[in-house]
Amino acid sequence: MNKRQVGSIYEQAAGYYLEQQGYQILEYNYRCRIGEIDIVAKDGEYLVFCEVKYRKSGQSGNPLEAVNGKKQQTIYHCALYYMTEHHIRQDVPCRFDVVGIEEHKIALIKNAFEGV
Repeated sequence: MNKRQVGSIYEQAAGYYLEQQGYQILEYNYRCRIGEIDIVAKDGEYLVFCEVKYRKSGQSGNPLEAVNGKKQQTIYHCALYYMTEHHIRQDVPCRFDVVGIEEHKIALIKNAFEGV
């Protein structure tokens, strides 16, 4: 299996986890000319842009720490592009969440970072 296939498996697992938390998944792997967002979802009134990070073990570092400033900027700009492309008003509340998967443990950080 290549990295994209592995990533897809864990994104689906994260999506299932989010659904169990009450999220409604709108889209997986949204791509635009700026980059990609792993999961776009609704959580109550929030439009959520979610990054999924997987690590086989803790030796590679905590997956939740892997969303650095540069990645945050890309996700933020992709989110703006998504909202424009889907004609979503700018006053709709949005949030950036991160799902970290390490071995068989899943952790969710809601509102992991602010728009940059």
